[in-house]
Amino acid sequence: MVLNESQIVGVDEVGRGALFGPVFAGAVGLNNELARQTLLNAGLKDSKALTAKKRAMLVPLIKQNAKHWALGQSSAKEIDSIGIRKATELAMLRALQKLNHPISLLLVDGVLPLRLWYGPQKTLVHGDSKSAEIAAASVLAKEGRDEVIKRLATRYPAYGLKTNVGYGTQLHRKVLLTLGPTSLHRKSFLTKLSL
Repeated sequence: MVLNESQIVGVDEVGRGALFGPVFAGAVGLNNELARQTLLNAGLKDSKALTAKKRAMLVPLIKQNAKHWALGQSSAKEIDSIGIRKATELAMLRALQKLNHPISLLLVDGVLPLRLWYGPQKTLVHGDSKSAEIAAASVLAKEGRDEVIKRLATRYPAYGLKTNVGYGTQLHRKVLLTLGPTSLHRKSFLTKLSL
């Protein structure tokens, strides 16, 4: 059986190691091989290896070349309640459920399969450098999450969220030790907090 390329979907998460806010997941199915090459030629790769300017430039191009795409998230409260792995899987599942499109093969970044997914799937170590679908999912998730955190930064200006987007920089940790966490911090991540 030949897989219809438009039914291959890549999924990736961002924000897994952050101290604040949700974990995000992106899911992307690209139109065809031409779409894949168009994105790779435009510089698509793992979102962590791209500048914010480059990611912002790629977002409309990804959406234009995607047959379908979606974002999912899992809150800090869910992360504290069920743990980061389950919360990450939940975010991925939420993104996939929004696609409303049959998926022939799911490509998952990393070594751990998506346990809640019952269709065919393949894990790819460093998948965001091997699969345009995973890289596209990574970029959309990163930009989506950063946008949410930067909006929340106006509510919690002391924590430096506009620049650290929820990660544990020295300033962020220092403010946490002084002011304590907000309701959107992951309490389970703060048990061994130090400078």
